[in-house]
Amino acid sequence: MAYFKYKGILFAHPIYSEETLSYVDNEFQLFDDDIVNVAYPKSGTHWMSEVLGLIRSHGDPSWVQNVPIWERTPWIDIPEGLKIALKYPPPRLLSTHLPFQLFPKSFLHSKAKVVYTMRNPRDAMVSGYHFFGAFKDLKDYGTMDVFMEWFLSGEVLFGSWFDHVKGWMEMKDRANIFFITYEELQQDLRGSVQRICRFLGKELNSQQLEAVVENASFHKMKDNKMSNFSLTPDDLFDHTKGKLMRKGISGDWKNHLTVAQSEHFDRAYRENMRGVNMTFPWD
Repeated sequence: MAYFKYKGILFAHPIYSEETLSYVDNEFQLFDDDIVNVAYPKSGTHWMSEVLGLIRSHGDPSWVQNVPIWERTPWIDIPEGLKIALKYPPPRLLSTHLPFQLFPKSFLHSKAKVVYTMRNPRDAMVSGYHFFGAFKDLKDYGTMDVFMEWFLSGEVLFGSWFDHVKGWMEMKDRANIFFITYEELQQDLRGSVQRICRFLGKELNSQQLEAVVENASFHKMKDNKMSNFSLTPDDLFDHTKGKLMRKGISGDWKNHLTVAQSEHFDRAYRENMRGVNMTFPWD
């Protein structure tokens, strides 16, 4: 697999292409009734896709159990996903890992809504290490030590976690962007779903709300072959080496990082997040 950079951000052929990224960046038209699920890789994108799909169907799980996740909320940054998005009858649910500077420019003049999910970067890193290691053609980073250096320097797919989060947070005063963390979803999924519904202008009764919460649980998603990545072809992804739905917990990084690695990460985190006026659940 060949790596390339688009506007300084790392991507990999053939999953991504310069042509698709340029089209999405400059020409893709967002509609006012679009809902876009955005997150840095391994920060809860699939989970949020499931939540948004269930909110749309008022808690009825039949859609999320019968249609693959990449057709329900196609990734606009991937050529195949973009094709689906362009044929998707409105209102569309879309997904992307794109940093703000590569996000469709049409967003700035639309009422499209963005739900941006953030996660403790230590957990996103550990999860990424396990997940990307199972893609047959992606670079083998070897040890966690090596992967952490690449992660902290932003030389990983979709670039730096710090730049990604800071770039999107600069937009936090826009009424059509909603910020939430993976940790909040875990601590209070029901309350989180209620807040997302308010942002989207969706009214669910308590029974529908409970159905969303129940069907968006980690265990339900892990067992749902339309959501758990098990339909991914074996020639692309080694299912014996990695799983999309691995543990679904917060704080797993503590089981993987040594004290020295953790201290090194903390120093880089403080340095990169200096001046960010926001408190996160992991701070």
